Amino acid sequence: MRVSIAWLREWLGVGLDVRSVATRLTMAGLEVEAAEPAAPPLPGIVVGEVLECGRHPDADALSLCRVSSGTEVLQIVCGAPNVRAGMKAPLATLGATLPGGMEIRKAKLRGVESFGMLCSARELGLAEDASGLMELPTGFATGTPLAEALALDDTILEINLTPNRGDCMSML
Repeated sequence: MRVSIAWLREWLGVGLDVRSVATRLTMAGLEVEAAEPAAPPLPGIVVGEVLECGRHPDADALSLCRVSSGTEVLQIVCGAPNVRAGMKAPLATLGATLPGGMEIRKAKLRGVESFGMLCSARELGLAEDASGLMELPTGFATGTPLAEALALDDTILEINLTPNRGDCMSML
């Protein structure tokens, strides 16, 4: 069973560190097999807001967007089919490194400069879906670090449960 440390802290009302929680669970008869981050590190990736979206002058499959990073408005060339004005999506700013190791740099796509990248959940290592941009709730504040907005600063414990411990098959 996979258990979020943040959820456990909510239920238990204690501020124990990951090692202490794992030790206490083990001493209670549950085998903690692993502790791993809930998501890969996402430095330089913020909540972006697409302000304008139009056709790329030299490519039918690309869009030319003006995107707010919270501190500045960037020109971004995007190939996602679901990009549209008004949406919020993860924005990898210049210098950011995606979980796969790709570093975001200024690029020229079909003759137009792009100063960042709007991302799918797959590109961020958060899900397998790569059909389009990861759409974020409109209530998220533009410019907020994505890990903070999605509460991804968490650790997941992998607990091995034996069949005789049905009482441990849920968070409650």
